[in-house]
Amino acid sequence: MTRRHSITRIALASVALLVGLTGCATHEPASRTQGMSLKLGQVANRSAVHVRVSLANRAVYLYEGKEAKWAAAVAIGTASDPTPLGDFKAFNKLPRKRSNTYGFHVRGAEIRPGKRVNTPSGWRYVGYPMPNWVEFKSGYGFHSGAVWPTPRTHGCLRLHKSISGEFFHLVNAGTPIHIARSLPEDATIGRNIPRPMDYNYPDSPPSVLITDAPFDSPNVYF
Repeated sequence: MTRRHSITRIALASVALLVGLTGCATHEPASRTQGMSLKLGQVANRSAVHVRVSLANRAVYLYEGKEAKWAAAVAIGTASDPTPLGDFKAFNKLPRKRSNTYGFHVRGAEIRPGKRVNTPSGWRYVGYPMPNWVEFKSGYGFHSGAVWPTPRTHGCLRLHKSISGEFFHLVNAGTPIHIARSLPEDATIGRNIPRPMDYNYPDSPPSVLITDAPFDSPNVYF
């Protein structure tokens, strides 16, 4: 055996040993993280999907039957505008939803933030963008937006823009949704959920947010 072949065999053995030790050290089911969601398996039957949300862990867990398939971080409501607790069903899925309450007053090149009910005469109202909207209670839903580590929303559950489309397509109208203060999953798969770090990036200018860009471009922040 040549010296080169001996070195190659030693190197391969070292890699195999390292892989074996790494695998033994985790003792966790196979999973892979892509972007800002934790994928634990493919969903084969969307009619068997149900969703569980923990406000304490700011996490959403998606199940197919008894098997967890997907999980992600969410932003939750503040103390004054809390996310509702209880059992709900998804409805009114809208990929290009805008808020009916909060947004902008627009007149020509002038743009001011404001509520729909306060739109001045001669101005038009454009709602704040809420892509991949999945409503679970009237006025409350999952949608794309900044995922803050502290309560931040008016009660909705925001998902990172890179994965809100995944959730939108995994959930059907009628999918059961359970929202609790905490869940047993928080101590298991909930510990491995990726947490977005771009939550405090400055919002894109209002002149951009009133266009279709929030629905079409990954480079828009809100």
